[in-house]
Amino acid sequence: MMDAARALQRLAATGRRLQRCCVLLGQARTFSGNPGCLLQGYEPRRWRVTCTPWSRYRRQWIVAHSSMISRHTQSDASQATLASVAPVFSVMKFDKEGNILSFERKKTELYQELGLQARDLRFQHLVSINSRNKKIILRMEFVKAVITSEYLLILDYRNLHLEQWFRRELAPQLAGEGQLVTYALPFEFRALEAILQHRISSLQGRLQFLHPRILETLEALVDPKLLSIDRSQLHILLQVGKTLSELETDLKVFKEAILEILDEDELIEELCLTKLSDPQTLEDSTSRIDHTEEMELLLENYYRQAEDLANAARELRVLIDDSESVIFINLDSHRNVMMRLNLQLTMGTFSLSLFGLIGVAFGMNLESTFEEDPQVFWFITGVMFLGSGLIWRRLLSFLGRHLEPSKPPSIWKRAFPFNGRADATNGHKV
Repeated sequence: MMDAARALQRLAATGRRLQRCCVLLGQARTFSGNPGCLLQGYEPRRWRVTCTPWSRYRRQWIVAHSSMISRHTQSDASQATLASVAPVFSVMKFDKEGNILSFERKKTELYQELGLQARDLRFQHLVSINSRNKKIILRMEFVKAVITSEYLLILDYRNLHLEQWFRRELAPQLAGEGQLVTYALPFEFRALEAILQHRISSLQGRLQFLHPRILETLEALVDPKLLSIDRSQLHILLQVGKTLSELETDLKVFKEAILEILDEDELIEELCLTKLSDPQTLEDSTSRIDHTEEMELLLENYYRQAEDLANAARELRVLIDDSESVIFINLDSHRNVMMRLNLQLTMGTFSLSLFGLIGVAFGMNLESTFEEDPQVFWFITGVMFLGSGLIWRRLLSFLGRHLEPSKPPSIWKRAFPFNGRADATNGHKV
C-alpha cells in the first residue's frame, strides 16, 4: 500500500511537471545530442536541462500529445483556409423593371436558392440552352445566365468587358425600352431574345470585320501583273483564314444548340417558364397567344440569321479557295515563261556552238591556203552567224509548234434520219 501511494504521488508530481512542459512546448526544444533529457525551463542565454528517470516517459507523452495538438491546429487552419477560398459567383441580377443588383454568393448557397444541382451550373459547353427546375440555364460563349420568370442572373460577369452592354442595353431591353419583338410576352422571352440578339450581333460584327480584309488581301494576291507574291499578304491571308474558320465553328455550334431544341417539342415547352408556373397564364394562352409557338418562332428566327451568316462565311471560304487556285495558276504561268526563256537561250547557245566549230577548225596550227586570202575571214564569219541564226529560228519554230495548246476537239452534231444515214454539220457524210 505504501508503495502504491508513493507511486501515485510520483505520478501526480510528474503530471504537474508535464502540464508546465506543455505550456512551454512552443518555446522549449530538446537537445539533439541527448534525446532522453527534457527542457523544464529556459534562461535568456542558456538552456537548463534536467534528466530524470521519468524523462523517457515524459518525452513519449509530450511527443504523442504534441502531434495530436499539431494535427488539430493544422486541421483548424486548413478549414479556415478552405472557408476563406470557398468558390463564389459574381452575380448581376436584373428584374422585370430593369433594376440591377450586383452581389457575390457562394455556389452552394446559390444552388440552394435556385433549386439546382452543382452539375447544372458547370457550363461545360461553349453554347448551350437548357431547362432545369423551371429555369433556363443559358451560355453564349462568355455570357453565363440563369433565366427565371421573374428575374435574370448573369454569373461571373467580371472581367468580361460586357458591363457596358449589361447596363446600357440589356437592362432597358428587359424593361421594355429596346427593339425586341417579344415585349408582349413574358419576361423569359425578353431575356432569351436579348441574349440571342447580342450573340448574333457579335458574330455579325466579326464577319463584317473579316469581309473587307479578305477581299482586299485577295485582290492584292490575284493581280496577274505581279511576277511574285508578297509574303506579307500571304501571312495576312493565313491569319484571316484562321479567324474565318473560328467564326464558322462558332456559327455551327450556335446553330446546333438551337436546332437541338427545335427538334424536340418538349424542350420548347420547358422554355416557357411562365406557362408552366402559372396555370392562369396557360388558360389565357389557349385563347390569345400560344407561348410554345412563339418560342419556336423566336428560335427559328435566330437560327435563320445564323444560317445566313454561315452562308456568307462559306462564300468567303470559297473565294479564298478559288483565289488560291488562281495564285497557283499565275505562279505556274510565270514559271513556264521563265522555263521557255531558258530553253530559247539554250537553243541559241547550241546554235552558236555548232557553227563555232568552223572557227575551231581554222584555229588549229595547220597550214592551209585560206589564211592567205583576206576575204575568207569575213566569209567564214558571216557563214557562222548566218548558220547559227537559221538553226536557232528553226528550233524556235519547232518549239512553238509543240508548245502551243491544242485546239479543243469539235463537237459533231449528228442527225439520224429515218433512212439510216447521219450527216455532220460541216457537210461531210458519215
